[in-house]
Amino acid sequence: MKAIIIAAGMGSRLQHHTEERPKCMVEVAGRSILDHQLDAFRQNGVTDIHIIRGYLAERLVVAGATYHANLDYRSNNILFSLFCAQAAMEGPFLTTYSDIVFTPEVVQAALNSAHDISLVVDRQWAGAYDGRSDHPVSEAELAEVEGDRVIAVGKQVGPQRAAGEFIGLARFSELGGRQLKDAFADVRARLGDDDPFHAAKLFRKAYLTDLFLELIKRQIPIGWTPIDGQWREIDTVEDLERVNANW
Repeated sequence: MKAIIIAAGMGSRLQHHTEERPKCMVEVAGRSILDHQLDAFRQNGVTDIHIIRGYLAERLVVAGATYHANLDYRSNNILFSLFCAQAAMEGPFLTTYSDIVFTPEVVQAALNSAHDISLVVDRQWAGAYDGRSDHPVSEAELAEVEGDRVIAVGKQVGPQRAAGEFIGLARFSELGGRQLKDAFADVRARLGDDDPFHAAKLFRKAYLTDLFLELIKRQIPIGWTPIDGQWREIDTVEDLERVNANW
């Protein structure tokens, strides 16, 4: 099993913490965010690590990892960044945002999913937003579900409809990976970089959740893996301080 870590962004909301290092190298509880992720993966036998680098790429070095370059990281977003590693999307794989920490149990839950595409969704998400002023609920990528399927996901869902928050970790079977790649290729052939795409004003600025919405539109089933906490996002200085106090 391989893991693709999307780590090209600048992490500007962490201010001085990312002036001289990529966002995933910021320390939480004495270790980098990336180290926490790698440990959780390795404890579950996930050792084929692929990292998409952009900002300060030369400072993001992991022994044995395969690197993929996002040279346009300043002008694109998570979706385009992920597809800089399209060559790695063969067989089953995990994808993750690089600014989250999670326990090995969260990875295990994702790996145990029977769905071809499964999003890890935290049902206890709301408590993490109490007092979180710099990253309010309106910025949460929430998931609406029916039974074992995700029917909507993204910042537009809203808390009233949400079963939980998509944490940024997802699992794809070989079939699920093909479905993801085929949908992206179809959209890429149809849209220009500056055309709107689902919730994104510009295709090149789209989130991964926008491609999930495309899959849902095509009636390709997306499952969800429920968890209850055991992870945190580090997007702002406030997040970093809160996580360091509690992780």
